[in-house]
Amino acid sequence: MAKDFNQAIVMGNLTRDPELRTTPGGQSVATFAVATNRSWNDPSGEKKDSVEYHDIVAWGKLGELAANYLAKGRKVLVVGRLQTRQWEGQDGAKRQRTEIVANDINFVGGAGDLGDSTPNNTPHSEAPAKAKNDNKKDDVVIEDMGEGEINLDDIPF
Repeated sequence: MAKDFNQAIVMGNLTRDPELRTTPGGQSVATFAVATNRSWNDPSGEKKDSVEYHDIVAWGKLGELAANYLAKGRKVLVVGRLQTRQWEGQDGAKRQRTEIVANDINFVGGAGDLGDSTPNNTPHSEAPAKAKNDNKKDDVVIEDMGEGEINLDDIPF
């Protein structure tokens, strides 16, 4: 019998800065959205474009790192699992949302790829390029994928 498999991988740009919250139990959780673009030619040869928006949830240390180092416009590669939440709104209507619960976030590109999304257009060369969360409280991997050096004194843990 084959095992089930639930994995989502998206690479795109953040549509807003991550929002960090703390649950009543003290657990950190960051939420943000990633936009992915797709281009194709229709049967007449005309170029068409579409955008998909993906809600991302990052828990614990991974969420804290995302909130500290990601900003609107930043390109990221997110690996996680799909999860659908259901709730009843204040108006009594049933609602649902499908999200990607991240377990790995890769910061794509170098500091120059931040464009105008950073305050005063200052590059974030100290930002880690990769953060990984395997649901272990203190197991975070930071790996430099850009061209700039990482000063170990700048890492927040």
